[in-house]
Amino acid sequence: MKARPNNKQTNYYNMKQLTIKNIFPAAALLILLGSCSKTFDLKPGTELDASQMYRNVYDADAAVMGVYGKFMGMADRYIILNELRGDLLEYTNNADESLRQISTHNVSEDNPYASPRPFYELILNCNDVMKNFMIMRQKNTLKEAEFNQRYSDVACLRSFLYLQLGIHYGDQVRYVTDALETVDVVKNESRFPAIKFEVLLDSLINFTERIPYKDQYPAGTTLNITLDGYPTNNFFINKKCLLGDLYLWKGNYTKAADYYRQVMETTTSGTVNENYYTQFKLGWSTTFNHYVSYTRAGDASSLNYADGWRVIFERGYDAHFTKEWIWVLPFDNKFAPSNSLINLFSPIGGKYLVKPSQAIVDNWNTQQQRPVTVAGSTTGIPYDARGSLSTRTLGGQPVAMKFLYNYINYATNLPVDPLVRNGKWFLYRQTHLHLRFAEAANRDGRYRLALSFLNSGIGGAFAPPSGVTDVTNYQNTLSYSYPYNFDARNGSIPYYRGDWYRHIGIRARALLTDFTVNNTADSLLQVENGLINEGALENAFEGTRWPDLVRVALHRNDPAFLADKIFAKLQKDGVGDAAAVRAKLMSRSNWYLPFKL
Repeated sequence: MKARPNNKQTNYYNMKQLTIKNIFPAAALLILLGSCSKTFDLKPGTELDASQMYRNVYDADAAVMGVYGKFMGMADRYIILNELRGDLLEYTNNADESLRQISTHNVSEDNPYASPRPFYELILNCNDVMKNFMIMRQKNTLKEAEFNQRYSDVACLRSFLYLQLGIHYGDQVRYVTDALETVDVVKNESRFPAIKFEVLLDSLINFTERIPYKDQYPAGTTLNITLDGYPTNNFFINKKCLLGDLYLWKGNYTKAADYYRQVMETTTSGTVNENYYTQFKLGWSTTFNHYVSYTRAGDASSLNYADGWRVIFERGYDAHFTKEWIWVLPFDNKFAPSNSLINLFSPIGGKYLVKPSQAIVDNWNTQQQRPVTVAGSTTGIPYDARGSLSTRTLGGQPVAMKFLYNYINYATNLPVDPLVRNGKWFLYRQTHLHLRFAEAANRDGRYRLALSFLNSGIGGAFAPPSGVTDVTNYQNTLSYSYPYNFDARNGSIPYYRGDWYRHIGIRARALLTDFTVNNTADSLLQVENGLINEGALENAFEGTRWPDLVRVALHRNDPAFLADKIFAKLQKDGVGDAAAVRAKLMSRSNWYLPFKL
């Protein structure tokens, strides 16, 4: 086979043909691999076979980066399936029939967004890479540690893709672990029969638990460095977050919470410094601002756009950025693939195909901010400012902005540079992590702890009575068993600074009043409702919504939980026959896309 021509707009990757410039990110990889003359000593157009591709650790790194390069080509599909099928995004007048079908759950089997084929193409790439890594280990061209890290990474990306397939195709998924030549082989039902979603989860958990390496790439290894401002370690899936998610879907809540807590305490070791208390812990800081904030307290017109919560989505890959983001991939104008999310969201330089739904706008507008006293008057701003920071009106049209802040200047509403379409694909951040930990804790009977993650933090939820200054027996859950035993004590006499003493809840960071439970008899469902709603307010458009609705509806055995939210979206946006869609979604079988390879 001949290597395809190098083209910046081409995102082609096949493990039987590989060229330097179509690996993401190309220039970064050249530096990463050190000596190009040693690693890629083939000229363009040279035929490559496996013996020429899998010679050393640098070739293995190239294979890993190639897989992620192809994965980035799925960014718009990921958002469309996980958000447009939910209740937070709606299609615009520019959208074609395919997108309209996705939103109204009336999807034909020929709808290109419904095709599972792109998932399987990448899964087969993963299978081929993993197979060749095992051969390299046997030949000793990969050291054991090098194999463990790279094999486990690609394996977890494959498990992530299969979880996505299960979410969107239900009991129709074929679980393929062989290195096949083409996707068409998967059509052979006698060889690859469809399996139930529950069986798929079991298979993914059993396989992923057995991977030889569950941490991120260690510092100093060739896939954990910083290049052109990009820390490459953030490119790769977090294996413990994935395992937490798999167990959460399965209903093994203690195991899910265990993995989530391990990620939250990634830096809870070694030197005790600010990072020790803040990274992935939603901890307050004196050196960076991730709060919703105002330049004048209580003055809605002084909402801070230049700093705070909005900047989470704009800033570069500095220490503040990596306190929030666990998994994020950069779109860089210099490398393929191009930024498909600009086309999806932007009316300037893009196709503007989707927009915020009226349902999420109304949700933000019905929240209440915490009261502040200004000039003797105590009041609170009557809406969630995250709505204003997540969306914007451009040219009279509502725009979901989170993926556009590196392209459109927040102050001018114009592209920073129309020809430079940089951006990021956000996949996992600490609020996803905290909400899912809280969901697991709540399902495990730890309602108060779950509320602390939602509202004002552990210290606030387990505060001492008024007038009590000794916090020895307060601000902690040390009487709980692991993974629910937290120390958030922050006292002076005696002196305490527990590992979680800086923890604040998600609503406190957004300056919102606490979510309250009205009837303790059904705390589990009420707290879960609060958590899932907060996921909409905090993480809108980031690719978590449809999975959240499906997972909770399955755990409750209550299709109305999902159907009612889709009904409300369609009704408020005046789209289609909302009642007919609700009736359709009351049957679980209709939650899933047609499976046509």
